[in-house]
Amino acid sequence: MWLPFTQMKDYDENPLVIESGEGVYLRDIHGNEYLDGYSSLWLNVHGHRNEEINQAIKDQLDKIAHSTLLGATNVPSILLAEKLVSLSPESLKRVFYSDSGATSVEIAIKMAYQYWQNKGRPEKQKFITLQNAYHGDTVGAISVGKVDIFHRVYKSLMFESFVAPFPDVVHHSDLSTEEEVRDQALSELETIFQEHHHEIAGMTVESLIQGAGGMNIMPKGYFKGVEQLCRKYEILLIVDEVATGFGRTGKMFAVEHEGVQPDIMTVAKGITGGYLPVAATLTTEEMYEAFYDDYTSLKTFFHGHSYTGNQLGCAAALANLEIYERDDLIGKVQKKVDIIKSLLAPLKNHPHVSSIRQLGMICGIELIEDKDSKKSFPWEDRVGYWTTIKMRELGMLTRPIGDTIVFMPPLATTEAELQKMVTIMTEAIDITTKAAVGV
Repeated sequence: MWLPFTQMKDYDENPLVIESGEGVYLRDIHGNEYLDGYSSLWLNVHGHRNEEINQAIKDQLDKIAHSTLLGATNVPSILLAEKLVSLSPESLKRVFYSDSGATSVEIAIKMAYQYWQNKGRPEKQKFITLQNAYHGDTVGAISVGKVDIFHRVYKSLMFESFVAPFPDVVHHSDLSTEEEVRDQALSELETIFQEHHHEIAGMTVESLIQGAGGMNIMPKGYFKGVEQLCRKYEILLIVDEVATGFGRTGKMFAVEHEGVQPDIMTVAKGITGGYLPVAATLTTEEMYEAFYDDYTSLKTFFHGHSYTGNQLGCAAALANLEIYERDDLIGKVQKKVDIIKSLLAPLKNHPHVSSIRQLGMICGIELIEDKDSKKSFPWEDRVGYWTTIKMRELGMLTRPIGDTIVFMPPLATTEAELQKMVTIMTEAIDITTKAAVGV
């Protein structure tokens, strides 16, 4: 096997084969148990082997596993589309399925591009994104991404996008307040819009927090400001909720924190509770109508995937969302947010923790060599990576982003389990950072 986002030489030195799981625990082929500190890459919700989702999949298997959505539809996909529209921002009325976060973004890009063609505005062909943005790994998705270490090797494959600064309060060296950082970033974004709005089809933006770009959180009001500028300059707002959707931030979708109404919104990961690959691209009715015409007009959206709208995945998603509503999962998450904040608070005083960034149950703990001088660990020392290897030895799994440790447990994690996770993480940080500075 060739593993994703993995240097296989690293894997061969520290192999891991998962055999089973239950609740918030994973088990390898040797019987070792690990707390799932990153929700199996940011997507597990209710823990592993949830009986209700298991049963929903079994029940669907007794009917049919899959039939195509090209020119036909099926019952679970219809019911799920209805449910997604009812849960999503009011602006969104139509659902186009795919099977991963990257494909949902690829679809959004192609929809936005063709929308303007169908509307008689063919000059609007370009996109704008934010520095350190990450939207997936298809060629279109990396073209609206800006994480250099991931994307630079593919530069000649990518189409060119405009890049605006992200209002990075934590790492900004010149401005002192969140408001100053926010306003400067919005001003620079508007300058790009003023000069190029006539050729920009859409803006892609992760909702409130950048994930793979470093767990960077927007200052309050920036996201709403982006929406207002997009409206002012006739630029479609494409919001990426792949990582933030389905309760991770304490709201069903992160756009709710600032009342943002996207033109297009992409969702995946938590949609099935972490069970099966389902994604969706939601759009406004106005966008849908721009494609609705006689076939001979050639306005059809010529895009699709073999397993689009798969019945098993949609059945899992419906069972997942039923649990949200019945158990008031969002309300429970909001209580756990404060618990996590309290548990992580002592780490702020650690000599090698430069910042703790938290939005709901999404957390990033950034490690640093020296707090006073703001000197980072040498990147080639890979202190973040070795910290997660130590965490594995202590009984917990996660992955770093550079020297930022990702902490994103399943939403169903109990307070006792959260305490255990933070204890392991703290011990691993302490051991690894001390070793890195020779203490």
